[in-house]
Amino acid sequence: MHGEYKIPGGKLVVVDLDVIDGALRNVRVAGDFFLEPDEALPAIDAALEGAPAETDAAGLAARVKGGLPEGTVMYGLTAEGVAVAVRRALARATDWSDYEWQLIREEPQSPALHMALDEVLTAEVAAGHRPPTLRVWEWAAPSVIIGSFQSLRNEVDPEGAAHHGVTVVRRISGGGAMFVEPGNTVTYSLSVPAPLVSGLSFAESYAYLDEWVLAALGDMGIKAWYQPLNDIATEVGKIGGAAQKRMVATDGGPGAVLHHVTMSYDIDADKMLEVLRIGKEKMSDKGTASAKKRVDPLRRQTGLPRETVIDRMLASFRARHGLTTGQVTPEELARAEHLAATKFSDPEWTARVP
Repeated sequence: MHGEYKIPGGKLVVVDLDVIDGALRNVRVAGDFFLEPDEALPAIDAALEGAPAETDAAGLAARVKGGLPEGTVMYGLTAEGVAVAVRRALARATDWSDYEWQLIREEPQSPALHMALDEVLTAEVAAGHRPPTLRVWEWAAPSVIIGSFQSLRNEVDPEGAAHHGVTVVRRISGGGAMFVEPGNTVTYSLSVPAPLVSGLSFAESYAYLDEWVLAALGDMGIKAWYQPLNDIATEVGKIGGAAQKRMVATDGGPGAVLHHVTMSYDIDADKMLEVLRIGKEKMSDKGTASAKKRVDPLRRQTGLPRETVIDRMLASFRARHGLTTGQVTPEELARAEHLAATKFSDPEWTARVP
């Protein structure tokens, strides 16, 4: 069995092992990390040798720590990262390079149709009918997108939304509310086969699926990092947030994970605070000025046009993982339009948590 894990902010850890009579055997840890003394590497292998295959990540990390020689120094490597690589090997996890990634970048869509496309495309990946897909969103109208479990009345000021012509929709993933306007955000979805995140905890999967965009931002001169559970942050403020939804395997497919991200390009903070109650509540003890600074737009940090930011992000993804241009099929679009009309535009769905 073979497992790989790129430690967030660190290096790649590779583990090869066998499972014999329910125990780990012939464990071999490798990677591009730094480790002193040399004897520490075989000590890690020895610490994992014979561990029950059902040992969780915390238990494996404890074995690694307990087996390290005194004075061991690890750079770009952690005991927890080794444990995750082992769990990914045991789960027969896949890697980004195991797939042919498809890009969907089409004309602006209504908020309800965006919600529906996420559900339909991810379901197709879960069934094995579509390759892993990166979809870039273009907005046809301003919107507030609330999380699956949020209270509508607690998150949205109806008078502010009506005044600014903002459509409110509810997505299928959890997390917080997003305020978007055409041209003012960078939003994308990853619909990935479940084996890509096998062996990762929920939190680890966020970091893992955000790694490429952090690298892309770095290529544009922005030092950004993953901030648990679901934020993309910089030294001058948050620039985005992610949300996820798991879909079970169907038709013999692998199952899938929907991971979507919205980053602020040029947010209108005054309008946001008039539409979102959550903005007022979260910052009630810090003042409106602090609320405006809480999200720091990409436009100010990069000095680049929005289209250039997106193009550079896609170029970074393509260089790392490969990316071919695709499209929503007529069948997928028909299903999404039906869902947009019958589910995501339905007041009962939007207010399912009043």
